[in-house]
Formats: sequence, C-alpha cells, structure tokens
Amino acid sequence: MFVGMTKPTTPTTTTTTTTIKLGPHDVFPMALGCMGMAKSGMYGASDDEESIATIHAAIDRGVNLLDTGDFYGTGTNELLVGRAIRDRRDKVLLSVKFGVMRGPDGSFLGQDGRPNAVKNSLAYTLTRLGVDHVDIYRPSRLDPAVPIEDTIGAIADLVKAGYVRAIGLSEVGPETIRRAHAVHPIADLQIEYSLLSRGPEAKIFPLLAELGIGVTAYGVLSRGLLTRSRPASPADFRAHLPRFTGDNERLVAALEQIAAERGVRPAQLAIAWVRAKGARIIPLVGARTRRQLDESLGALAVAPLTADELARIEEAVPAGAVSGARYQEHLMQYLDSER
Repeated sequence: MFVGMTKPTTPTTTTTTTTIKLGPHDVFPMALGCMGMAKSGMYGASDDEESIATIHAAIDRGVNLLDTGDFYGTGTNELLVGRAIRDRRDKVLLSVKFGVMRGPDGSFLGQDGRPNAVKNSLAYTLTRLGVDHVDIYRPSRLDPAVPIEDTIGAIADLVKAGYVRAIGLSEVGPETIRRAHAVHPIADLQIEYSLLSRGPEAKIFPLLAELGIGVTAYGVLSRGLLTRSRPASPADFRAHLPRFTGDNERLVAALEQIAAERGVRPAQLAIAWVRAKGARIIPLVGARTRRQLDESLGALAVAPLTADELARIEEAVPAGAVSGARYQEHLMQYLDSER
C-alpha cells in the first residue's frame, strides 16, 4: 500500500540532490533537455522568453546540465541556450549532440560522423553558444558509413585541444559502446528510457554498469504520453509518432491511480521510477515552462520507491505492453540501440 499525502502536490524544494558522476563532471540528479525550446520545430510553437526563464529557474534550483543539439531548429536552439547562459556559463555543463543533417524544409537527411564533419560541427556550435568549449559532445546517432572509432577519435582530438571536456554517445548498442569506449572513455549514453521504453534494460544497462558509464535518460515521460500531453497540431512531431496513435489508455490510467494513492503527480512518479532503476541514471526532462520544470523537480522530493512499490508499478505498466513504436519506421532504422 502506498503511503503519502492525500492529494498530488508539486514540491517547491528538492531533497535528493546528491550529484552523479558523468566522466569528469559532477551532475545534479536531473538535467534539462532544451529540444522543445525556441524554433526547434519539434513540439510546435514556444515562447523564447519563457524558455530562457525556464533555463534560469532550473539553474537557480541547482540543475547544472543542459542538453541541446546543433540540428534542433538548425541551430536556433543553440542560439537560445547561448542567450540564456551568457552570464551563467560557470554554473552549467553543456551537453551537445551533433551529426544529423537536415534539409531547408526540415527533413532529416541522415547522419554525418566523418572526422572533418565532427570538427566542423563543433566550430559552429561554439559560435552559436558563445562559449570556448562544450562539456559533453556526442554523435546523435551512429553513422553506419563511418567506423565509430573514427568519429570518437575526432572528438578525442577535440578533447586534447581543450574544446571538449568529455565524450558521450546516443542511442547506440553494446558493440558500438565497447568499440567507442576502447578509443576514449565515454562519460554517458543518452538513450530513451521510461516505463514505456524498457529496451535498454536487457543488454545496454548491464554493459554500462560494467564499464562505469552513466546514463542521461530522455523521454522519461514518453514525450508526454504518460501525462496525457497530446500534439496540438501537425507541427508537433509527436503527431507522427506511432505511440501517440496507439491505444495506451490503460497504461496511463494505471500510472495515474498509483500516483494518486502515493499523493504525487504521475510525472513525478514516472521520473522517480526512472531514478530508482539505476544509481547513475539522470532523467533528462524536456520542460519548456517554469510550471513544467517545477512539477518535474518535484520528483526529487518523492521518497525512494521500495522494491514492492517498483514491482507494483511495473506490474501495472508492464514492459512491452505499449502500443506503437517510439519513432516512425524510417527513423527507427537509425537506432543502433535497437539492433
């Protein structure tokens, strides 16, 4: 039986603030994903000033890892993050993904992991962010035409030159992780992980534990599916994701019931579950407003979940029960982590 408050609340202070090690960095136990901010074209319209206010609020609450990508809004996301941290660079760690090629119409044209492309991408990123280095740099997807050793070797050169502090990976599987880590120590793997996306548990997470690699978990709320957030227009890329057209009402309702019994919001319980699944997992929350940020940070005040509570949640929302893949079929083909 869950014991807690009588009604869901959003705590305004955090209580679990022990940092987590990602390579050389000490990271607050929750990170802020900035993909949905600015003119990224991912979740539809957003307000730049509210986005910047949200970044500032996160920093003020102790969040020190910000995640962006050079292909979010073809650079506009980095420009916005750069504005937000202009006078706060010493308070944040910047995690940047690179390599996705996009057309003028926003289409995705594949991945470029060639060494010269790696260094070229970073040059533009540093300019847009207005910084002299990034703290974690990672290919957003595996380029099947380029050995991962070549891509990681190019980033390692940037580490030696002082432009990058640590190397990360994103959405790659065990073989690629081992090969990359043999070239240069990997700080963390960024991968989708939630109650509805449990794939990494079987082979990827055990390997990361073996190698001492951390996790920045995105999609911890299944892009809002677990909190009943739905696409408002075709401009929201979730409108095209199979998972948002599948019938997952039973799973969402089950999480809501358990959260209500525990006296927390479904988002907070979902985040608390992710945190409970590994000591080196950092939820990467995609809050676009201060209200969303406050609710997500409230998960840090949720009392640690017991083994019985975890079992009950996983029985109510079982692995593999979700309807619909996490991306469209042609985008799933880019995921080395799914092979």
